[in-house]
Amino acid sequence: MDRHARTVGVDVGGTKVAVARLDGTTLGPFREEPTDGSSTDALLDQIVRLVADLGTVDAVGVGAPSVVRNDDGTVTRSANLHAFRDVPLRTALEDRLGVPVRVDNDANLAAVSEAWDDDLALTYRSLACLTVGTGLGSGFAVDGRPLHGAHTSAFELGHLTVQVDPDGGAPAGSADGSRAPYVSSLEHWASGRALDRLAVAHGYADGRAVTAAAERDDPTASDLVRMLGERVGVGIAAVVNLLEPEVVVLAGGVSRVGERLVGPARDAARRLVLPGVGDRTTITVARHGPAAGVRGAAILARLDPVR
Repeated sequence: MDRHARTVGVDVGGTKVAVARLDGTTLGPFREEPTDGSSTDALLDQIVRLVADLGTVDAVGVGAPSVVRNDDGTVTRSANLHAFRDVPLRTALEDRLGVPVRVDNDANLAAVSEAWDDDLALTYRSLACLTVGTGLGSGFAVDGRPLHGAHTSAFELGHLTVQVDPDGGAPAGSADGSRAPYVSSLEHWASGRALDRLAVAHGYADGRAVTAAAERDDPTASDLVRMLGERVGVGIAAVVNLLEPEVVVLAGGVSRVGERLVGPARDAARRLVLPGVGDRTTITVARHGPAAGVRGAAILARLDPVR
């Protein structure tokens, strides 16, 4: 990796777009604004403007809450951002910015960020990241690079089916994914939107109000965060049972409450993991917090593409 490059990371979310410039090993302040998801062109214009405001750079990395095609950086599907559907994102941004662009799933890039320390030395050879934001994202980094499927970014843990009626068979789905995330999915039960639903049901305005109240030790809010954490723990157990990474980290906006979320997630995961598997796996909050996605995107721009 070139530790002297100037790269920009872009983290596109369902509710906000964040950008920051990585000069050498120093990540500058990141700027964010509400996502303009009114159309594909509007969102592309927003990204280009935010990147251009950061000055001259060598390359740009973009994280999208989407399935990304590996060979050409096309965003094929996004459960929480309708403006990103079948968009040749890498090509579109390279044409507008005039520099190389790399595109990957946003949670993959949060995992990449956590795998490298502040001096850009590799800290973990295998790391899973769950981002608890608008949706429930997930990514996996091996030797500091995102783990991909055969053709796409894959590793969509949020779409793991966690509720099945064995008498009735598999739950109904849709061939085009128009109903994703499904009510039976982990994302439906363990995302920021799930916390919003819990909040309203218990008299809070939304999930942000719940996390703020939990930080003030409000007992009802604390119990709702615990409930969400245990649901996230179901996903962590699945990752540990399948891949047994060195570490699992929680990132995203809801992770700001730290151990209030991570503790219940850790406890639930330990109960559900096959005994003998994952005994050395650490489960903790992401070191880079809300900046993990944008930092990982900036690092991605420096990594040699995997062919």
